[in-house]
Amino acid sequence: MTTRSPAARDLAALAALLADETRAAFCLALLDGRAWTAGELARHARVAPSTASGHLGRLVAGGLLAEERQGRHRYVRLADARAARLVEGLLAHTGPEAAAPPRTLREAGARGAMARGRTCYDHLAGRLGTAIADAMTARGLLEREAGFALSGSGLRWFAGLGVELAAGGRRPLARGCLDWTERRPHLAGVAGAALCRHALDSGWCVRIGTERAVKVTAEGERALGELLGIAPAALR
Repeated sequence: MTTRSPAARDLAALAALLADETRAAFCLALLDGRAWTAGELARHARVAPSTASGHLGRLVAGGLLAEERQGRHRYVRLADARAARLVEGLLAHTGPEAAAPPRTLREAGARGAMARGRTCYDHLAGRLGTAIADAMTARGLLEREAGFALSGSGLRWFAGLGVELAAGGRRPLARGCLDWTERRPHLAGVAGAALCRHALDSGWCVRIGTERAVKVTAEGERALGELLGIAPAALR
């Protein structure tokens, strides 16, 4: 009789957590980086609250989600950046071509918005995210010879924006994250999260729709053009 390793058992258990369409839908929704109530997730996945509760319990117990309670409300979010990377990485393996054709103009529009720009947990993704990473590389702010790393110019660039990069934790300062629609990396890590937060707080981007899509505002087009030389057409 062959003895299976604990690692194999744990990997199988983790895969089983996402081997359900409802639980996968919950994790994809939570890639927006926000905490959702159980009721919101139930409506998003179009399942009964009791069904959602059972699935959420499994995801929390399995370590993919973290739970917070405020009064009568139960909030859940992705446990950490590692959980977000896992979900986004698996999504990248499915490929955009694996998706069924959109059934309505509304669905086609939503997909187009997600491809143009979205949040990937706490950083920017889609064409917006890769355009920023490419522009930062071209200007010598981001080095990509052996993974992603901010150059000295890049550190000064963030400082010039008034964006503080809280280094020293377990999370890397800069990291490449494979974009599942563009099939190229965008900027993640501490720097990616800080830039996304600054873009939303400064009004460069606004959230649209009910998913993770973001839209670059006219102010954002001007700022990204002046700071990184990104043409407005690349952001639309």
